[in-house]
Amino acid sequence: MEQLKHECGVAMVRLLKPLEYYHQKYGTWMYGLNKLYLLMEKQHNRGQEGAGLACVKLEASPGEEYMFRERALGTGAITEIFAAVHEHYKDLPPGKLNDPLFAKANLPFAGELYMGHLRYSTTGKSGISYVHPFLRRNNWRAKNLALCGNFNLTNVNDVFKEITAIGQHPRKYADTYIMLEQMGHRLDREVERLYRKYEDEGLTGMDITHAIEAHIDLSNVLKRCVPTWDGGFVICGLTGSGESFSVRDPWGIRPAFYYADDEIVVLASERPVIQTAMNVQAADVKELQRGEAMFISKDGRFHTSQVVEPKENCACSFERIYFSRGSDKDIYSERKKLGENLVDPILKAVDYDIKHTVFSFIPNTAEVAYFGMQEGLNKYLNKRKKEWITDRSLPLQDEELDQILSMRVRTEKVAIKDIKLRTFIAEGNSRNDLAAHVYDITYGSIEPFVDNLVVIDDSIVRGTTLKQSIIGILDRLHPRKIVIVSSSPQVRFPDYYGIDMSRMNEFIAFRAAIALLKERKMEAVITDAYWKAKKQQAEEGDTIINYVKDIYAPFTDEEIADKMVDLLTPAGTRAKVEIVYQTMEGLHASCPNHPGDWYFSGDYPTPGGARMVNNAFINYMEEEYLVK
Repeated sequence: MEQLKHECGVAMVRLLKPLEYYHQKYGTWMYGLNKLYLLMEKQHNRGQEGAGLACVKLEASPGEEYMFRERALGTGAITEIFAAVHEHYKDLPPGKLNDPLFAKANLPFAGELYMGHLRYSTTGKSGISYVHPFLRRNNWRAKNLALCGNFNLTNVNDVFKEITAIGQHPRKYADTYIMLEQMGHRLDREVERLYRKYEDEGLTGMDITHAIEAHIDLSNVLKRCVPTWDGGFVICGLTGSGESFSVRDPWGIRPAFYYADDEIVVLASERPVIQTAMNVQAADVKELQRGEAMFISKDGRFHTSQVVEPKENCACSFERIYFSRGSDKDIYSERKKLGENLVDPILKAVDYDIKHTVFSFIPNTAEVAYFGMQEGLNKYLNKRKKEWITDRSLPLQDEELDQILSMRVRTEKVAIKDIKLRTFIAEGNSRNDLAAHVYDITYGSIEPFVDNLVVIDDSIVRGTTLKQSIIGILDRLHPRKIVIVSSSPQVRFPDYYGIDMSRMNEFIAFRAAIALLKERKMEAVITDAYWKAKKQQAEEGDTIINYVKDIYAPFTDEEIADKMVDLLTPAGTRAKVEIVYQTMEGLHASCPNHPGDWYFSGDYPTPGGARMVNNAFINYMEEEYLVK
């Protein structure tokens, strides 16, 4: 309904054979480059603000470039960066373009290691300088580092203090720059360790260089850096000498999957993307585990190892509800289950009157939950039919039997998103008027003033689109009642591990709770929570209490949902409106392997998350509440 910015997407490709092998078998030495394009384009949903790619060419001669990068901004960034790569090849005669040996020796981006990134900003900072991959250059190939990630650190300041205390000077105060400098420093130390080792053994000149590049151990780098990071992350990196890695956070918050055979190793943020790009089955694709890293050495040896002890599983449930592609077989079934689990409260909301209720969905991400809701409703109706047929002392007449068997769940495509409409006019009234028409309706799809209308969506976060467009446009059909269904629980807290949710007052659930506290003369709850959070602000350590929970504690979920209806229903709406939410129990039953629920529960898996939500509440109080 209201678009959240997705997490970033990552993709890696490591060719394990010479370029001529792929040219002979697949008809092009660009096999790896083409696979990277597929992995990135199939994850386009994970990045709309920018994209970038990096490439490393093995065994380049001194004086020749061996590390390449291309970046671009905007929704068309993937197309733009690959067009820029191919621009280097456009004037070549076919004989040279189709010669893998010539390409290897002379053409940029004709390499064996590729890394791609799709960006959604989580810091509020934008511009090409914030688009991944980031590069740290050095005259030693092994000290060159390209880095990208799907992540957000909640303790950037701590890491910044640590690296500046030893004399480093990051060029910008941003998590990726700071991480790049931290890892780059540890990479320098690893190279220097090996330099001293082989110098002591009597090696000189290029023999030392070759020995370093053959024996560099990136796990030494990660084991020094990863334990200092608080947050959710999948970080990928390439070195100029040909090593590569990817590491997942110890809570498993952010996802990563990989596939390896004797020709290629690929990694991406989503499993079906690899299945499609490589034409393999789900069982062939492995998931990078909590605190685990994947390493590929310069000579192509591949392995995974634990670089930090795994913490409690907190894999992100919002990945399953919304962010990841629904083409993953497990995500598809989980989203259907989310819809099915809502059948009982939906029936209660329409007083079990299926005959006079039309069921639909808000396009497009809620469609799979809608299918699950349909299946659940049909199960309920079939059960009722069986009861009606069997619970009779006398045989049913044909007319009665026909009437029972003809009962059905009425489903229609009621809401339509007008993808051509863009609310590009900045002036307030004009923009609001346009926003009201982002969705359209199918006229005649319900019986006016008789039918209830139930529409399911994946989540309700800010409620802006509900108020500005959805409820008003649905009311034009003149339903007796509008029931908005959310396949996720109430989103009450910001996410600090990679999703664009940050300011407390953006959440309609928070605004509803604040409104209820004011109405019931319970403002002391608000100010008490503020002072407790304020007192804790200066405290060090890992025991951080999320005092924003106190704002919601006095109320039931239903009370907050009812207040949301008051806040979101436009003036003049004739139909009665109700909002039905997924329960926490329904969420965890549907997504049992992804228990991360901090945006619903406020139970942040890391101290940094709890610290940041308190800071967001303090900012809200000092910027908006206390000054009014």
